[in-house]
This record gives sequence, structure tokens and C-alpha cells, in this order.
Amino acid sequence: MFASEFEEEQYRLRQEKLQRIQQLGVEAGLKPLEATYPNSFRVTHEVPAILREYTEVSGEALDADRVEAAVAGRVMAHRRQGKAGFAVLQANGARLQIYVRKDDVGERAFELYKLLDLGDHIGVSGYLFRTRTGELTLHVRELTFLAKAMLALPDKFHGLTDIELRYRQRYVDLFMDDGEEIESTGVSASEPIPSDLSTGPERSGVQEPASLPVAVTTPGQNPEAIAASTQSLKRLPAREVFLKRAQVLKALRTFFDSRGYIEVETPMMQPVAGGAAAKPFTTHHNSMDMDLFLRIAPELYLKRLVVGGMDRVYEINRNFRNEGISTQHNPEFTMLEFYQAYANYHDLMDLTEELVTFVANEVNGTTLIDFPLPKGPRAGEMVQIDLGKWERLSMKEAIVKFWPEGFGHPPAEEDFQSEQAFSSFLLNALRELKSQYPQLETPTAEVSGVDIERHRYRRSLLTIFNGHRMLLTADRTEQVREVAKIMNWPEPTDKVLAEAEPVGKAIAGVFEAVAEQHLIQPTIIYDFPLAVSPLSKVKPDEPDWVERFEFYIGGFEVGNAFSELNDPEDQRRRFEAQLGERERGDDEAHQMDADYVRALAYGLPPTGGEGIGIDRLTMLLTGSRSIRDVILFPLLRPAKKPVLEKTDETAAKEPEQA
Repeated sequence: MFASEFEEEQYRLRQEKLQRIQQLGVEAGLKPLEATYPNSFRVTHEVPAILREYTEVSGEALDADRVEAAVAGRVMAHRRQGKAGFAVLQANGARLQIYVRKDDVGERAFELYKLLDLGDHIGVSGYLFRTRTGELTLHVRELTFLAKAMLALPDKFHGLTDIELRYRQRYVDLFMDDGEEIESTGVSASEPIPSDLSTGPERSGVQEPASLPVAVTTPGQNPEAIAASTQSLKRLPAREVFLKRAQVLKALRTFFDSRGYIEVETPMMQPVAGGAAAKPFTTHHNSMDMDLFLRIAPELYLKRLVVGGMDRVYEINRNFRNEGISTQHNPEFTMLEFYQAYANYHDLMDLTEELVTFVANEVNGTTLIDFPLPKGPRAGEMVQIDLGKWERLSMKEAIVKFWPEGFGHPPAEEDFQSEQAFSSFLLNALRELKSQYPQLETPTAEVSGVDIERHRYRRSLLTIFNGHRMLLTADRTEQVREVAKIMNWPEPTDKVLAEAEPVGKAIAGVFEAVAEQHLIQPTIIYDFPLAVSPLSKVKPDEPDWVERFEFYIGGFEVGNAFSELNDPEDQRRRFEAQLGERERGDDEAHQMDADYVRALAYGLPPTGGEGIGIDRLTMLLTGSRSIRDVILFPLLRPAKKPVLEKTDETAAKEPEQA
């Protein structure tokens, strides 16, 4: 449990204080448990409400019309000397200064006050006034002990500075984290310690409120804060991030409820893992003796509801995918999925733009956001994004628009038409680059005299293009030999034969490689290959392409939508084709869901459906760098040892000096 002997000793010392607090309570007529861990405290005012209502009220007005209040909170700072002292209580993310004087609270309560540590919970009642420095303060008449923090808090300004520690100890992060700020903005992410606690020749000294000097401690005066303010990235305090996440969910529900959608719930344990191309988690139901899968998507159940006559449905759901972890991926995540009968993907494009704009305005009051790009060659760069301005490109148009420099001309329409045509195009693109850039085949670790990032990117495209060229043909002997030669691998002696990859799959792979990183501003990418869209309706005039779109913001996908396939025979054939992909080793290919095909046979009306990543949308609206920053308890590897910071208890008791 303890990170160090020091921490264990501090825990023991706090136990001794708790025993003394218990003794004081018993002397006052309380039972031992009531003295140390009482079960309630009657609060008359919340701290945020006091600040909202009385921040602008003058001291004279407070003296003329005294405001009585009882508040409770966590002690975040205190300073005492002699027969009086100040402390700061934090509750619901807001801080209020209190003033405790022995003559007002009595000897026993003041002795209790002197036994308080940072992090302890107390309840106080008294009246509001302003100190000479103008600080709104509660003059305490009664003090009640509520709970002791047996572990010392981290440094007051930094909170938990280690990122992984913040995720592991979110319970500390939420009340300690002040976020980061850029000094040039002049706006602090945290409330400063009240002036009455931050000044004086000795921080332990305390004076009567009429003679306290004026000074304010701001993060900009702290050396570490100045260092943080020079960085290009900033983030909100953890508590504010999760308050905004709650606002995102509220705004989504408001949007859909006002449009006649019905919120529903579908199974999280399913006999068939369907609705997405993903590897599921597997579990087993003992009494029924059957394997089940944790939900990878609610799609097939929601469309069953549309078959049943629920024309507009949505679900905010938890999904589970047994995949890798990155700044945009967590195995457990939250999705919004919604379906609308008698609509198609064009209708949902309009609805998507309206939805994102609405949520941004509801949560932030503006469509403008500052966002640190999480990946790609511009990773870490802070960019401004306008969620109210959208662009629409087909997948083929996006490949053409963002075709990389040095690879020759972008693909023409005829290059997308067949496996052979696209393979030839990729080969010519690589030949063009090799003719202009002879260092292409030099490993990144060995190359010199070039832009390393550009070289790395071109090398990655070399691997991707060659990989798709190899997969696009059944006879892969020559391609394997070429790759083996480039990579210095042994060349095959026999023919290498396999079933050819559909050209659509290669087109989608090339799109991700060349275009996705450029989709910073809100962009809808529409018309996807059939080969990567087993649940979408085909375009009437292009049978190898489907009515599907994804929208991208900040360089990554946020949502996916399509005109739903409602032909049961076509759906059966596509499931069978996906089974073939599974046999070839694709463990993310869709499973056969015979009951869903049967549901379609009862008639699914023309329907548009969409899924949006709530976590990713929250990342954008809060300027968060990682999906873990917007998930309260993200999945982490087990800690090798206790992850509790060693803290100087003596220093922690006193606020930093201005």
C-alpha cells in the first residue's frame, strides 16, 4: 500500500491524530465512530453557489445583512498562529476561505482545527464577511470533523505530474489537477490560494482579518508554472474535462430527443459479435453453458428495432474491442449510434454537421476549438479548428487531393477500376519516387542529408504500396521477390499463390496512408469501397462502391455512417464473403448473423445509420491529447508497485509563498 517508509510513517502519524480527534469527540459527548467518521453534515449552501451569489457583494453589505451558511469540503490549505487561523475548503471544484478563531469556536473545536491535515474533510457553519484584502470568507462559529485523509496530498500546484499516475489515481487527480496554462493567455486554469493565506514574513503566521496584507499567489510566479506556460500544449483541469464530457452527453440527448428519436438499450453480451470489423472479448455463461461476446457495436440490434417499427432510435453505449491501445483507442469506449428510417447517407451528412455544431455550442459556447494534434507528422502541434465549417470529399477525391509529392501524378478514375489497374498505378508511383529519390531504399536509421520525417513517411508508403500490390494479385511471386530484395530477405524459390485482395480494400488502405493525416478541419469522406463495407447499401450506378461516409476532425475518424443494406439475400452473401476473409486469417472480419438476416427478411425500410465516438468527440471539445484523458478509469497494465507519491508532509501543510 505504501510507496515508501516515509509515507508509511506519515500514515502512522495521521492515525495518531485521528485518535486524538476521537478523544476530543468523546469528551464532547460523541460516540467514537461519530467523532472520527460521522455519517452526515447538514449543508445549507454549496461552495459554488456562495461564490456565484456573493462574489460581487461588498463587505459593507455583508456586514449590514449577515449571511449565515454551513458548508463542507476538503481542506486544501491552512495557516494558523496563536488563537486564530485561515483555511481553504474545496467542494464541487470551487474553493472558499474560512476563518477560525478560538474565542468563537471554543477550545475543543480549535484544538480539533490544529489537528487538521491537508485533504481532511470538515463541515463549518458561520457567516460570510470580507477580510481587509477583500477576500470572501466564512467566519466559523462551529467546526465538525468529517473524515481524515490518511495519505498526504501531492504537491498543491502540480497535482499528480506523472501522466500514468494521473490515470491510476483519478480519485486524486480530480481534486488536485489544475491543468496547464499558457502564460500569454493571462488566464489561470486554477483558482489561486486566497491572499490571506499566501503572504506574510512567515507562512505559519496568521493575523486578524482587519490587518492582513494584500498579495495573490498565481501560477505564473511558480518556476515550474513558468516552464509549463512556455510549452505549446495546454489542457483543462481533469474535473473540467469530465464535466464537459457530461455536458456532451446531455447535449446529444437533447439533440435527438427534440427530433423524435427514442433512446434504447441493447445487449452488451451477444451470441454473435457483429456490427463492426473488430476482434471481440469472449466470456462464458456458466448456467447456460454458452460462449458470449462483449459488444463491439450495437448496430444489428438497433436495426432490428427499426424493422420492428421504431423509426428513430439512438443508444449511447459502451463497446469493447480486443485491440491495441493508442491516443485514440481504448479497449472499452463509448459510442453514440442512431438510426433513422426513410433516410439515406446524404440526410445523415446534413444531420452530422448540424449535430456537431450544436454540441460544440452547447458545451463550449462556440464552434472554435484549440486542439493538439495527436498523431501524424504534425503531432503535438496546436491547431484551431472550426466545427461549424465542413468540407465533403469522396474517398477517391481525397486520395487525389492529398497525393504525396514525389510519387508522380495522382490516380485517375481508370486507375481505381480493377486490381490490375490499381496495382500498376502503385508500381508506377514507386518507380517515379525512386527515380527522384534514390535514398528511398535506405533504412531510416542509416540515411543522412535528408529530411528524416519525410524519409520515414516515404518509407512507410513504400511498405504500404508494396504490400497492397502483393495482395492485389493471386500470383505474388514477383512482388514477394521485389519486397524481399528491398528488405534484404531470402527470395522465394517456388511460386507464391493466394486469393487476390479486392481492389476496394487496397484503395481504402491507400486513403488512410495518404489522406487521413491531412483531415484536420471537419471533413466528410463519402463513397467507400464495397470490400470494406459489409453492412452498407451499394450505389445504384457503381456496384463496387457503397453509400457510406466517415467524418474526420483533428486528423482522425470521429464517426461512420451509411445507407443501411436492407436486402436480406445481399446481406447473406456479404456475411459469407466475410467468413471467407476470416478463413484467410482476418480475425476482425464479420461473423455470420443468421437471425439478423431473418430480421431483414421481414422488411427493413430505407434507413440511414451512424456511429460517433463519444470519447474522441470529447477529446476535441476539451483539447485533450489522449483518449485516456477523457475516460475516468482507462485500462492500464497492473502497477509494479504502489503508485503513491512521496510528499513532504511538513511542506504540504503550508501554502506556497507568493
